[in-house]
Amino acid sequence: MINPFEMAILIVLIVTVGKIYISRRSRNHGEERVETLRLQDEVKQLKERIHVLERIATDKDSALSREIDSLRDR
Repeated sequence: MINPFEMAILIVLIVTVGKIYISRRSRNHGEERVETLRLQDEVKQLKERIHVLERIATDKDSALSREIDSLRDR
């Protein structure tokens, strides 16, 4: 049978290990959140680039030529 002193030590040990586990888990969760936000921003930028490339690819040649010519005239 466990005496009261050993029981108190065991309870303190369990609580300490639990707090360490929770602390590390929440810290890693914060890092994952930052990475998620960074990746979402990168995806948004890539979608904007794709939109521009699609517009250029589907634009009529004459409109693209006029735009290039107008840029040369500046």
